[in-house]
Amino acid sequence: MTIEWPEVERRIGAGEDDRTEFKRGIGDLRAIARTLCAFANGDGGLIVLGVDDQGAIAGVAADAESAQERLTSMLHTACGKPVTARCGRHDTGAGWVHWIAVHRHQRGYEPFAYDGRFWIRRGRATVAPSPSELQELFNAFGFVLTERQIIPSATVEEIDFSAVRSFMQAQGLDTEREPQPARADDLRNAGVADELDGVLRPTLYGTMVFGRDPQGYPHTLNLFVQCVRYGGLDQAAAVLSAGEGKGRLEDQVKRAMGWFRSLGRREVYEGLYRRDIPLVPEDALREALVNAVIHRDYAITGSQVLLEVFDDRIAVTSPGALPNHMTVAQARMGGAPRSRNEMIANAMVVRRLMERRGRGWLMMRHAMRRFNGTEPALLNDQRNRFVRVTFELRPDPAAAGA
Repeated sequence: MTIEWPEVERRIGAGEDDRTEFKRGIGDLRAIARTLCAFANGDGGLIVLGVDDQGAIAGVAADAESAQERLTSMLHTACGKPVTARCGRHDTGAGWVHWIAVHRHQRGYEPFAYDGRFWIRRGRATVAPSPSELQELFNAFGFVLTERQIIPSATVEEIDFSAVRSFMQAQGLDTEREPQPARADDLRNAGVADELDGVLRPTLYGTMVFGRDPQGYPHTLNLFVQCVRYGGLDQAAAVLSAGEGKGRLEDQVKRAMGWFRSLGRREVYEGLYRRDIPLVPEDALREALVNAVIHRDYAITGSQVLLEVFDDRIAVTSPGALPNHMTVAQARMGGAPRSRNEMIANAMVVRRLMERRGRGWLMMRHAMRRFNGTEPALLNDQRNRFVRVTFELRPDPAAAGA
């Protein structure tokens, strides 16, 4: 897309819109880079520099040659990969106007990102996408995140290989007897890494189970447990406490449980002696969290597993409907388990965070019955694509014969 000064002048007269953005100068390169990224992620657009928001020409104060060099350099380095665009300039007499005409890009492997985040246009504004917009952006670029998907911004150096070896040993593999496979072969064979354009990079599975910084990449930054305690019965109530369970999957469960313990326990006196009672049995909540992080649909980007505590209930919500056409009735009955993420599930079995006998729901049900006489509720919302387990809170669990 080649744009000359007459077209730029016409666009200035028409004002800003979803494909035209004015910047007064080039001092705020971060703002320019965000807009550049947003246009590259969409249908292209025109960034005009030296024009204020009202369309008045202010002129770019910097030397014209050096300004063009800075803008050209930005096209190659700012968005993680080169942006196809053409730069131009014109001396209006009132000052230099520069412009960047961003082409509509062919959809590649992943969207453009700046400063570790994706950016899009929403009307006349450059914004970070909402979870649904982020999902649409990934879909447009053909990136569907599964446990076997390669994370293109990660490197194998960020995989904790000692953790991989420990995991292999727990599976009964001999990691000492020579000759041993090359490290790259071990990573490939274990599904921890695979090649992309001739470079070995971690998979989602490898990143979430063995990565040193699992949330450190644009595709994975939201893959954690969000914890919230509300002072009421719904999300409109005041937030009394908030936390995050980040890290590898087993760390997410441990940290979310640690946050839950920080909420305190109820005190019940039996004669002279005090007994501390948690809000719900920890075994039941741990089981719900383990299932949520393992079976979540990782293709639903931008959404976290939610641990929400209300005055009357605790809810654990996982992105994605029940896997492999499982029904609520089948999940309640236990039996043959079905996993959306087989390698992740196997890793949690080896780490002894779960089993494959399909007893998870039965364990939660039994624990809650004994605790306060209730049963957990299971909601499979296929339209909005989430699964929610809800534990009912009662004011005096001891009254149920706990």
